[in-house]
Amino acid sequence: MNIFIYISNLIIPFSVVLIVMYGFKKGINVYESFVKGAKDGCILIFDVLPTMVGLMLAVSIIRSSGLLTLLENLFTPISNLTGFPKELIPLSFMRMISASGAVGIIIDIFKTYGPDSFIGRTASTMMSCTETIFYTMSLYFMSIGIKNTRYTLKGSILSNIAGIIASLFIVSIVFGK
Repeated sequence: MNIFIYISNLIIPFSVVLIVMYGFKKGINVYESFVKGAKDGCILIFDVLPTMVGLMLAVSIIRSSGLLTLLENLFTPISNLTGFPKELIPLSFMRMISASGAVGIIIDIFKTYGPDSFIGRTASTMMSCTETIFYTMSLYFMSIGIKNTRYTLKGSILSNIAGIIASLFIVSIVFGK
């Protein structure tokens, strides 16, 4: 097991040395390229900062306003019909907006039900089968100036629903209910 830790500690330094050596071999001024990339990154950060602040504000409002509880109560009848745990409804909605907000919810789920419970395992699987749609769309589309997202939102929501259903199905098959 120690060999894996040793290798993982060396991957990043080895990659950096490899990139620098490749740049020298190709005759590229590596330091100048690095500084230009860092400058472009700083400009991008300033361009994206208002979107990030807006998303953080939205997550804060959603968590403190009781909207997640309202959505849970609203979708509980559907949850009862389908067998989907109602405790995962807030996670399903928050995951579309913010990964850190979803992590806060999943920690609450782990404290209440445990990570090895059916709900805990399904929540963990949901986190890897779904995406932060609104964060990703706003960040990437804004950074490259796309205004017409066409079918991205609809496709992303359908993909998230498929991921949620797959999570429930996979955990039910692998671990039982």
